[in-house]
Amino acid sequence: MPSAAVSHPPLRVALLGCGVVGTQVARLLTQEAEDLAARVGARLELVGIAVRDAAAPRDPVIDRALLTEDAEALVERADIVVEVMGGIESARALLLRAIGAGAAVVTANKALLAEDGPTLYRAADDAGVDIYFEAAVAGAIPIVRPVRESLAGDHVRRVLGIVNGTTNYVLDQMTSTGAGLAEAVKEAQDLGYAEADPTADVEGYDAAAKAAILASLAFHTRVSLEDVAREGIMAVTADDVAWAAQTGHVIKLLAIAELHDGGGDRSAGSAAEGVSVRVHPALVPTSHPLAGVRGSFNAVFVEAQSAGELMFYGRGAGGSPTASAVLGDVVSAARHRVLGGKGPQESTYAELPILPATAAVTRYQVRLAVDDRPGVLAQVAQALAAHGVSIEAVRQPTAPEVQSTGAADLPTAGLAQLVITTHAAPESALAATVASVAELEPVRAVTSVLRVEGA
Repeated sequence: MPSAAVSHPPLRVALLGCGVVGTQVARLLTQEAEDLAARVGARLELVGIAVRDAAAPRDPVIDRALLTEDAEALVERADIVVEVMGGIESARALLLRAIGAGAAVVTANKALLAEDGPTLYRAADDAGVDIYFEAAVAGAIPIVRPVRESLAGDHVRRVLGIVNGTTNYVLDQMTSTGAGLAEAVKEAQDLGYAEADPTADVEGYDAAAKAAILASLAFHTRVSLEDVAREGIMAVTADDVAWAAQTGHVIKLLAIAELHDGGGDRSAGSAAEGVSVRVHPALVPTSHPLAGVRGSFNAVFVEAQSAGELMFYGRGAGGSPTASAVLGDVVSAARHRVLGGKGPQESTYAELPILPATAAVTRYQVRLAVDDRPGVLAQVAQALAAHGVSIEAVRQPTAPEVQSTGAADLPTAGLAQLVITTHAAPESALAATVASVAELEPVRAVTSVLRVEGA
C-alpha cells in the first residue's frame, strides 16, 4: 500500500520485553513501517528493545543492534513505551519512569493492572499522557476499547467471559475426547498452550486478573485482583464433564462480573447494591453462545441496558494475535502525539461497593450419592426448602448413562445417584443448602457441586 505524505518527525518507540509477543511486535513495527506511518501521520521508529540478556539467542527478525539491558535509559528517550515483559515490580517502575518522562505507554500486563492499575492511571492523568492496555484482556479480541469507549453511553449489567485459552482448551479436550484433567493439561503443555507451571491458568489467577480489569471498566468502579472470588479447574473430573453432557451443558471456566442494583426480585437474590466479580468453572447450556467456544479461543459476552447482548470472540493468546492488539494501541497513542488529544481516562465515578461472592445469584447442579430407597428425594427437597431454595429439575441416571458415584471410596451397590438443579438463589443460601444436605442420613456423599450460568 502506498504511504501518505508524512511530515511529522518520527515517533520513538521503546519495547520492553522480547519474548513471543515482543518479537511479533518488533516484527510488525519493522515490516509494516510504511502502512503504520500512513495511518499515524508519522513514522514509528523502534529505538530499542530492553531484555535481561542481550546475548541470548533471538528470532532473526530482531535487529540485535536494538537490544539493550539498560531499560531505564531506554524509556527516557522514547515517545511511546510498549511493555510486554510481564511481572509486577520492574514493569511498574519502568512504566512510571516512562510516564514521568512524558511517554505514552502501552501494556499487555494484566497482573500489574489488576494489582495496581490505579497508580499507573493516576500517573498518566497527572502527566497528560495516554495509557492503553487492549492486549491485557483476551489477546486479539477487541474488548477493552468497546467496554471503555463504545459502551460509555450505556449501562453494562453483566460481563460473562471465557478469558483463558489454556483452561478452555483443557476443558474442551476433556469434553471431546474423555481425557482426564492431568492428561489434558499435559497435552496443552505439549502444544505450547500451557506453561511448564500451569498454576496461573488452571487455578484461575490469570482469568481473575482479567475479570478485575473488565469489571473496573464496565462498572466505573475500581476492582482489584483481591476483590475477585476465584476457583480454578483442578477439581473438575471426567465424571463432571460426562454429566454435563448428559444434562445438556458443557463446563467452562468463566469470569463473571455483575452489577447488583439493589432492586429486582428480592426473593431470588440479594438486595444489596454493588458489584460482584468471580471466576469459577460453571455449567453452560449448550444453547448459549459461550458453549460453542472451542480449543484455546476466548469469548466475552456483554449484557448492556440499551445495546442488549453482545459477543466478542477470537484468539485470546499467542504472539501474533496479542501483538495485533498491542499495535492497535500504539497507533492510537501515536495519532494523539501527531494530531493532539488524549485517550480515555480512568472512570471511577460510580464507586460502587464490592460485594462478597456470597451475594452473587446463581443456580447449582448438585450430584449426590444416596441410599437407593424410597423417601430420599423428599428429605433432600425438604432440606432445600428450609433454606429457601427450590428445585428446578431432578435426574436419576439409568443405563447407559453415567453410573459412577463419583466417590472412589464408595461402593456402587445399594446406592443411587441424584442430580439436582436448583432455581436461582443467592450463593450464600445455596452453599448453606449443600452443607445441610450433606448431613442427611441417607446422603452418603456430595460428589459434585457446579454452578449453572448463562441460562
